[in-house]
Amino acid sequence: MLKKHRLTIARILALLAVIGISIFVYSIRDRAEEFAVYGYPGIFVIAFLANATVLLPAPGIAVVFAMGSIFNPLAVGIVAGAGGTLGEISGYLAGFSGQAVIERVDIYDRLVLWMKRNGNLTILILAAIPNPFFDLTGIAAGALKVPILRFLFWCWIGITIKMTIFAFLGSASLTMFFSPQ
Repeated sequence: MLKKHRLTIARILALLAVIGISIFVYSIRDRAEEFAVYGYPGIFVIAFLANATVLLPAPGIAVVFAMGSIFNPLAVGIVAGAGGTLGEISGYLAGFSGQAVIERVDIYDRLVLWMKRNGNLTILILAAIPNPFFDLTGIAAGALKVPILRFLFWCWIGITIKMTIFAFLGSASLTMFFSPQ
């Protein structure tokens, strides 16, 4: 019985943490670009904050795109991938808490099926492409009790691929628009 109470308390704390992080990040979303002046650590923080919200929009890819034109795009992609991955823990915790408010939504039900069939590939692909459903993937992974290190590993690979592509696109746009003719 004691173990059940600890699990219930952990789930409640996880849900409260997700709600708190989402509210905080959403409240400072307009000031996120200010972190970019801090270079790579600023990029890490922006990516972390952008991915720490659950189902709320926050800037992230646009900043990575812009920073790719200023800094080394490969380094920007790696740093943003690490920050974004750690930010995704909030979605995972929302699912782990057992209080996911999106249960019984059609796309969520499909994601749960995909996660059960091939969780690693589902996490990798959905993390690597820009889509509004990745928070649902994290929630599904948490609800299905996918080991957190496995979730973070595949998430990191996918998000790093995505962020690196956007950083290189930002770098290419700089040379395309501002190269001498």
